Amino acid sequence: MSDHDATPYDYDLAVIGGGSGGYAAARTAVAEGLKTVVIEGGDEVGGLCILRGCMPTKALLYASEVAHLARQASTWGVEIPEVRIDLAKAMARKDEMIREFADYRREQLTDGRFQFIRDTASFEDAHTLRLAGGDRLTARHFIISTGSRISPSPIPDLDAVDCLTSDAALKLTQLPESIIVLGGGPIALEFAQFFARFGVKTTVIQRSPQLLKTFDADAAQALTEALEHEGIRVLAGTRLLSASRTNAGKTVRFAHEGREIEISAEEIFNGLGRSPNTGTLNLEGIGVELESSGHIKTSPEMRTTAPHIYAAGDCAGPHEVVHIAIQQGEIAAHNIARPDRPKTIDYRVISSIVFTDPQAAQVGLTEREATSRGIPFLADSYPFDDHGKSLIMEARHGFVKLIAHKETGEILGGACVGPMGGDLLHEIIVAMQARMTVRQLAETPHYHPTLAEIWTYPAEELADRIPL
Repeated sequence: MSDHDATPYDYDLAVIGGGSGGYAAARTAVAEGLKTVVIEGGDEVGGLCILRGCMPTKALLYASEVAHLARQASTWGVEIPEVRIDLAKAMARKDEMIREFADYRREQLTDGRFQFIRDTASFEDAHTLRLAGGDRLTARHFIISTGSRISPSPIPDLDAVDCLTSDAALKLTQLPESIIVLGGGPIALEFAQFFARFGVKTTVIQRSPQLLKTFDADAAQALTEALEHEGIRVLAGTRLLSASRTNAGKTVRFAHEGREIEISAEEIFNGLGRSPNTGTLNLEGIGVELESSGHIKTSPEMRTTAPHIYAAGDCAGPHEVVHIAIQQGEIAAHNIARPDRPKTIDYRVISSIVFTDPQAAQVGLTEREATSRGIPFLADSYPFDDHGKSLIMEARHGFVKLIAHKETGEILGGACVGPMGGDLLHEIIVAMQARMTVRQLAETPHYHPTLAEIWTYPAEELADRIPL
């Protein structure tokens, strides 16, 4: 380290938060020889992804997909007389898996490589943390990795009617007969499909003009059509007005296409997103600035506006996904240990995956983003309902799309709404990481019949349109 002042700090580095980003930072720092402490103030150890995010939701989604396939089994000549949902068993399997993941993370955090403290912390000054238990500790550098929390309700009425959240939904012991899902992002849509496939009458109400507001409109429309095909009612472009308890259950009133609508259900699910969890840290007192979104403002080196303090994970944004949190944590710790050889984060190959069925996935630039940046591009797509392997699977919804630079042919982005969309997207992630052109992708052998070979169709089309 280059910062050799005479102040006797307790630690070289204090990491606030023991989730995926915080653990990755601590692991990296210790490997570089830094005396490190991790402080975790949550009731449970493991981080959002393990405890209440990626892993438990995907476990339930897969269970709902198995139920859906069982109901559709006659399509392939398989007769299943009755499909019965055992919620308790599905929840128990999910809980058992999460315990295994969380236990392993606890072992990693407590194996002695660094000090691990279970307490909440706030900054007393720029180099001192005050713990809720009354202790203080000092550090030369800090990495803030405190994650996110469920966003406040947009209208006070929602709190009064006691909505379900993603946290509460993961602990349900019985399902409602009907539910209104507020939100059109990944969390809301994944839970909406889980509820619907487990037999709950489901309505989705989205504020933005389309579901998945960061995706291009064609991808959002393809997913909307697939959800509606399953019987999920989708209303986008709405404005919430009120929520109340009525004789019909829980009721929301909202504006939609110039008129006011009321819908009632047994339950309301608040899937309106998450917000950075930074409110109790006293960041304003130490010169750490926030973005308008509430995320901690960071440089490409993951440094905050206080030079000795870094941030990683959901609290830093701009992309709240676990592999980015890990990458940010590793970069922050590296730059603290080796300021003479700094690393920077590169969001060029950033991806998003929504684990509905069909899955919705994208990487790099959307058409909308390329247009707004003035980047000359061409785009081409190909539908799954004209593709051999997907027809065999009866997976007819969605498409793949490639976006390429109009002059060089370099792949700038890709999207996939379809079967195994998140897995299929990785072919384009690898291609973009290697800065491949659509011609190179088109010339890459693909086995038939596979889902992956569908990428060759838009690649060939674009290669024909872009000069050598």
